Amino acid sequence: MSQIDKASRRQKIKDRSRGNVQGTQEKPRLCVYRSLSQIYAQLIDDVSSTTILAVSTLSKDNAALEGTKSERCRIIGNQLGQKALAAGITCVVFDRNGFRYHGRVKALADGAREAGLIF
Repeated sequence: MSQIDKASRRQKIKDRSRGNVQGTQEKPRLCVYRSLSQIYAQLIDDVSSTTILAVSTLSKDNAALEGTKSERCRIIGNQLGQKALAAGITCVVFDRNGFRYHGRVKALADGAREAGLIF
């Protein structure tokens, strides 16, 4: 399968799932993006089109994270959950952004749930 096919396939899945997933101020959308070596997570309010908070493996706090990619994703999810709870957000809608709910995406979701977020 060529790279173009993979990208267009993920875009189709993303478009299809985004029709059902909508974030609000009270219940924002937890959007996950996974690259080959990094992971990014954001809480987005789609009504006002703003990012409430974001965490990634590239942020200054996480530059020295150790462990496998999945272990780092669990830590990122946990940090996101703690920041969300500090901001008064307890419930979110999960947007896997066209990626399979498997591996690093699942590890991030599990870390956020461990911190206390409800999906």
